[in-house]
Amino acid sequence: MSVQTTEYTVSEIRSPASFITSRVFIYGALVFWAFICLFPIYWTLTTSFKSAVDVTQGHLIPFVDFQPDWKGWRSLGLSPDSIFQTSTVRDEFFKRFMNSVITSVGASSLAIVIGSLAAYGLTRYRYHFAWFKNEDISFFFLSQLILPPVVLALPFLVLYREVGLLDTRIGLILLYTLMVLPIVIWIMRDQFNSIPVELEEAALVDGLSIWGAFFRIVMPIALPGMVAAFILAMVLCWNEYFFAALLTSTDAKTIPVMVASQTGSQGINWWSMAALATAAIAPLAVIGIALERYLIMGMTAGAVK
Repeated sequence: MSVQTTEYTVSEIRSPASFITSRVFIYGALVFWAFICLFPIYWTLTTSFKSAVDVTQGHLIPFVDFQPDWKGWRSLGLSPDSIFQTSTVRDEFFKRFMNSVITSVGASSLAIVIGSLAAYGLTRYRYHFAWFKNEDISFFFLSQLILPPVVLALPFLVLYREVGLLDTRIGLILLYTLMVLPIVIWIMRDQFNSIPVELEEAALVDGLSIWGAFFRIVMPIALPGMVAAFILAMVLCWNEYFFAALLTSTDAKTIPVMVASQTGSQGINWWSMAALATAAIAPLAVIGIALERYLIMGMTAGAVK
C-alpha cells in the first residue's frame, strides 16, 4: 500500500494574518460602497425634517447638528399633526401617487407579457427576414435604447394630440411599455436560453401543446427572471420624468413631475421636495426588499451553465 503525499507551494499556503487582512479589506470596501450608495437616501430623508436654516448650513446628524421638524411633511399634509385634517396638497399627492402606480405597474405588466413572448420566440425559433436573423432582431430591439428621448418628443406630442391621448394614463402606459420593452426582451432572452429545450420536448411527447409546455414548464422556471425584469421595468417607469412632464398637464401627472414642481417665488422648497422624494422612494424600496430573492435569482440566471 502506497501513501500519497500532497505538496503545497508557499503561494498556496495562506497565513492567518494574510487571510484576516484580505477579509478586512474586502468588508471595508463593501462598507464604503454601501455608504456611498445609501448616503443620498439618508440625505433626502433627513432633509425632509430640516428647516431652511438647517438646509442652507448643511447640517447632517439629527439631534446633534439640528433639531428634526415635520416641516417638509407638514407642507404635504402628512405630518402627525395634519394627517387627519383636510389638505388639498395631500389629496394632490395621493392622486399623483396613484397615477405613478397605475402607469408603472400597467406598463411593466404589459411589457413583461409582450417581451416574454418575443424573447421566447427568439430563443426557440429561427427567423430570417432578408438579412435579419435572430441575433440581428435581438440587437435591433436593444439598439432602441440608444435613441435619445428628446428625439421622440415632437412626434409623440403630435401623435398623442391627434389620437386624444394627451394627459391620459393609457397614453403613458403605452409609451412606457415601448420604453422598457427592449430591456425586458433582452433579460428574458437570456433567461429562456438558460432553460434546456429538452424539457419542452419531453412535455410535448407527454401530450402537452406548445402553449401548455410554455405555461406549465417554461414559465415556472423563468419566473425569477420575469420578476427581475418586472422590477427593473417598474423602476424605470416610476422614475421617468421627461415624457410625463411633456405629455401630461393635470389629470395624469406622476410623482416625479410633482417633485420637480416644488419651487416657489423664493426658491426651491428643499424640505417639501425631500419629503416627496422620500415618499416616492419608499414603495420601490419595499418592493425590492420583498422580492430580493427573485431579483438576485433572475439577474444571475444564465451566468453559470
